[in-house]
Amino acid sequence: MREEYTYVVLADDDEDDRLFFTDAFEELKMQTKVDIYKDGIELMNALNQSDSILPNILFLDLNMPMKSGLECLKEIKSNPRFRDISIAIYSTSASEEDIEDTFVNGANIYIKKPSDFKILKKILADVVTMNWQYHTSGLNKDNFLLRL
Repeated sequence: MREEYTYVVLADDDEDDRLFFTDAFEELKMQTKVDIYKDGIELMNALNQSDSILPNILFLDLNMPMKSGLECLKEIKSNPRFRDISIAIYSTSASEEDIEDTFVNGANIYIKKPSDFKILKKILADVVTMNWQYHTSGLNKDNFLLRL
């Protein structure tokens, strides 16, 4: 049954951004299951449950209280159990430092949060249908930052 859908998780402390994200997936009507976590601690507690189903794609906001997206990224990448999770950094930040830090620490793609709902739907559709095996095998900075 797991192969029938793409399991997507978002960790984001901003309630409006979480709603925007889930509404976009509802409108896309793709074969996805979406779970939402409001901070990094809640996300990591869920992932670290021994019986948890791991997401195919994790959208990770960088600027969260208590445990930042970068801290979550480092923790996920240090655990071999999570090696098959594709990680999309999903942030309002476009700073070169944030992009570089997340690239060096193993994120698969960096997405600047769009303010336009139509663009968000296009980004989410592109990311979910992306060939992650191809995208992660030759990872370089040119294909790390998703630009539309």
